[in-house]
Amino acid sequence: MITFKATLLQPADHDGDSWTFLVLPKSASDALPRRGRTSIEGTLNGHPFQARLEPDGQLSHWLRVDRRLREAARARVGDLTTVQFSPVETEPEPQLPDDLQEALAASPAARAVWDATTTIARVDWIHWIESARQTKTRARRVHDACDMLAAGKKRVCCFDPSGYYSKSLQAPRARSVQCGN
Repeated sequence: MITFKATLLQPADHDGDSWTFLVLPKSASDALPRRGRTSIEGTLNGHPFQARLEPDGQLSHWLRVDRRLREAARARVGDLTTVQFSPVETEPEPQLPDDLQEALAASPAARAVWDATTTIARVDWIHWIESARQTKTRARRVHDACDMLAAGKKRVCCFDPSGYYSKSLQAPRARSVQCGN
């Protein structure tokens, strides 16, 4: 079980309060089995939850905290929270984005290789596609993924799931807050 304290932050570029986040200390992230997306189960201020940690591009991770979890944990933006979690024993199957699902349906060869890959490999493929910042890049990645899969490639090439080398992944930038606001 990994335990730490972290301040609940609000994203700078998000006006609503539908979600907040916290950044894991490097020591907590170092205890995880991988630098990329990792599913966990644990507690926030004693309230149970399940979630997927995202890489922060600094060889650590961040956790998205939705309003429901934040309210159940009685936490407010700026509060120091207590987090306790463990990686799940079996990584859950990732949800296929609609564009990738359509592309795989149109390519039986790609779909066959997709189905033969590991769950972690599928998480990385989806992560690579979703990390595209532009619609055009994402569409190209969906196309390229199907081509690579149809050619028998089970792992996405040249993609750093931690974001450290490519800087394509990072934690949200936090809005300045005062404690308890």
